Amino acid sequence: MIRKGLPAMPSTTTRRYLSATLAGLSAMALLTACGSGSDSGGSGEKVRFGYINDFNGASLIAIADAEGLWKKHGLTAEAKVFTNGPLQIQALGTNNLDFGYIGPGAMWLPASGQAKVVAINTLGNSDRVIAQPGIDSMEQLKGKTVAVPEGTSGDMILTLALQKAGMTKDDLKVVPMDPSTIVSAFSSKQVDAAGFWYPAAATIKKQIPDMKELAKNTDFEDDVSFPTAFVAGNKLVKDNPEKVEKVLAVLRDAMKFRSEHTDEAIELTAEKLKLPVDQVKADAANNKVLGVDELDSLTKDGTIAKWLTGMNDYFVETGKLKKPVDPKTYYTGDLFIGAGK
Repeated sequence: MIRKGLPAMPSTTTRRYLSATLAGLSAMALLTACGSGSDSGGSGEKVRFGYINDFNGASLIAIADAEGLWKKHGLTAEAKVFTNGPLQIQALGTNNLDFGYIGPGAMWLPASGQAKVVAINTLGNSDRVIAQPGIDSMEQLKGKTVAVPEGTSGDMILTLALQKAGMTKDDLKVVPMDPSTIVSAFSSKQVDAAGFWYPAAATIKKQIPDMKELAKNTDFEDDVSFPTAFVAGNKLVKDNPEKVEKVLAVLRDAMKFRSEHTDEAIELTAEKLKLPVDQVKADAANNKVLGVDELDSLTKDGTIAKWLTGMNDYFVETGKLKKPVDPKTYYTGDLFIGAGK
């Protein structure tokens, strides 16, 4: 399917200092990973919904809140912010969350049977391999310290870029990090590079204007698509399909609004995230928004199943999965389409 940092620390003391610093920052990040979100109010059936602080992850939530879509479909939403998709899958599995949002790099989790994909959201182009000034190619990363949030799209883009360069992670000093820790570590030049994404990478770029981008999603679009998605717990989908249908009806209404009123959707997302509109607009430009009619068609003609099968193949090829679940089993496209009737 796929076509074929810091220099070495000068002392043990320095290595220990870096490890301790990063470990402390990671712990702080994890403590805030499920921080306070927002409540849509109302008296309908409660739904606990996870999201990430970017346009892909938050725009439909922002629209649903502003347009009263939760109340329209008999729901009250408690939105919780997370730093990545795998944490939300974990929360689904422990019954601390009903629905969540994941990027393409976390798609291996539903592909391993740990959750259901209830709706495809966008096609992402936000992922990058970024490097410190002076590093101009993947080959120059040999022996360097590279940060990555494991199991995310940052991990995925790094792996793809390494394969294209004829390299593996064994050629690097890979350091698993939480996204917020990567921003701090990269900005302070404690790491040489990272598998990461926008808009967080834009924060780094403000600190290091000469930051290099060594790889991006579009470099691999002939081989693999990068869908973002909304997920639900297996038990919820099995035991309460009526609730799933209500939530999907909200998402469909919000998707229709987003595709027809994109500028307003960007403004609502910026307001929810308390970010400048221009920053959210730049973030949105890195992704392809998909409308509900398009998603219905892509579901019916098998295109989405092909996207997910391609991702399954990637995860098997890279050793992430041995036997992925058939997309027809973990993508509930029939429920998504049915919610529009």
